[in-house]
Amino acid sequence: MTVTELLANSASHEWHRRLARLIQGAGSVGFPQALERTLRELVAFDTILINTYRGRHRPLLIHDDYPPHHREQGIERYLSEAYLLDPFFSAVCEGRDHGAHRLRELAPDRFESSEYYHHYYRALGLDDEVGIFARVSTEVVIVVSLGFRDEAPPLTRRALLALRHISPVVEVLLAEYWKWQGAQFQADLEARPPVEAAFESFGREVLTEREQEITRLLLAGHSTKSAARELDISDGTVKVHRKHIYQRLNVSSQAQLFRLFLDHVALISRQQH
Repeated sequence: MTVTELLANSASHEWHRRLARLIQGAGSVGFPQALERTLRELVAFDTILINTYRGRHRPLLIHDDYPPHHREQGIERYLSEAYLLDPFFSAVCEGRDHGAHRLRELAPDRFESSEYYHHYYRALGLDDEVGIFARVSTEVVIVVSLGFRDEAPPLTRRALLALRHISPVVEVLLAEYWKWQGAQFQADLEARPPVEAAFESFGREVLTEREQEITRLLLAGHSTKSAARELDISDGTVKVHRKHIYQRLNVSSQAQLFRLFLDHVALISRQQH
């Protein structure tokens, strides 16, 4: 199909009318809601979160559609502690700032077996997620996260392609929105301290520097082999370190290690306030 044939299609006409309205309102307060409505015309997602990231600071939520009974699990816990292990947060910190990316493309190899995945994704009934990344200033990246529940039809390749094809437009519109509305969030975003100290100090009294590195990788969802590749050491060495980590932290499972980490993050967060 040629571009002319595509644009001559009646469905294309209606779509471009909606897109024109979205562009017209890009600088308005209500743009996030309008963006959600437009994206729903493309893909049948179940949840949406629009988070603003500034370096390794806590994310700032600017739009979501979570019902009240899911807000503590889906939003408050994520923003207060769990975000440190989130693949989307890690991707932003590593320099990802454009395009539409699927969760499984960004996550470590054992992410779906990790306690974070079960604590956050499975508890909400989410099976998949796609994030549209947009750098809106030199320091700020916005990620539009679209969640897909496990009981809903799975995300299709066609739907993912549609999101990838429209992502350049979304990125430009988000930058325009931030230009006009970002000031209302800037002070709050700057005031949110990073909890990077939680990673740096977790187990510091009893773990070696190498054991701390391995602990972070295991918590994020890396397998023994993946952690070994990341650190350029053998699988056997990682297994020995993991045994020592469990002994020194007095835990016997990944679940206990994860709970201990979240308790530590909560402590650091209280100290910063």
